[in-house]
Amino acid sequence: MNFHSRKDILFLILAGFFITNALVAEMIGGKLIQIGPFTQSIGILPWPIVFLATDIVNEYFGKKGVRTITFITVGLISYTFLLLWLGMQIPAVSFSPITDEGFNMVFGTGMYMIVGSVIAFLVSQLTDVFVFWVIRNKTGKGFIWLRATGSTAVAQLIDTFIVQFIAFVIPGVWTLSEFFTNASFGYVFKLGIALLIIPLIYLSHFLIDRYLGSQEAEKLSVQTSEKELGGGNQ
Repeated sequence: MNFHSRKDILFLILAGFFITNALVAEMIGGKLIQIGPFTQSIGILPWPIVFLATDIVNEYFGKKGVRTITFITVGLISYTFLLLWLGMQIPAVSFSPITDEGFNMVFGTGMYMIVGSVIAFLVSQLTDVFVFWVIRNKTGKGFIWLRATGSTAVAQLIDTFIVQFIAFVIPGVWTLSEFFTNASFGYVFKLGIALLIIPLIYLSHFLIDRYLGSQEAEKLSVQTSEKELGGGNQ
C-alpha cells in the first residue's frame, strides 16, 4: 500500500477510529449505568462513532472497505478476548495492586458482553452495508443523511437486541421483560444519538473534501458508487 497516497491515509484514519471505538466499547461494556429508569451498558457510548465511520467508509471505499475493517475488528476483538481469558488464568502475586478477584470481576463479567458484541457487530455491519447501498441506489448521490442514518437505524436495531440478549438474558442478569424494556430504550437512545450526529456526517464529508481535494473526493465517491451500483443511479 502506498502510504503517501491521501486516499490510503484516509482509509487508515477511518479504520483507526472504527477499530479503537469498537475495542473500547468491548472493554468498558461490563459496566452498567442508569439512564433514567433504564439500565444500559456504558459501552453504548462509543458505538455511534463506529457507525459514523462505517457510513463514511461505505461512501468512499464501498462494501469491500467496510467488510475489510469489520473482519479485522472481529479478529482483534477475538484476540483481545483470548488475552483476557489467559490473563484470568494466571494468578496475581500477593502484592499486586489488582487482585485476581478484582481483575476477574471487571473482565470476567464482560465475557458474555464480548461474545454478544462480536456476533451482533458482525451481523449489524453486514446489514448496514446492504441497507446503505439500497438507499443509495434509490436516492442517488444526494440525501447523504438519509442513507447514513437509515442504514445506521436498521443496523443498530439488530446490534442492540442481539448483544443485550446474549449479554444479559442468557447469563440470567435480566428477565425477558427487562430485556425488551432496556433493549428498546437502548435502541431509541442510540437512534437519538445517530440523529444528533447528522451534522458530523456533513462535517466529515467537508473535511474529506478539504483533505483529498473536492475533485478527488468526488472522483473517489463516484468510482465507488459505479462499482457498487454497476453504473446505475448516481
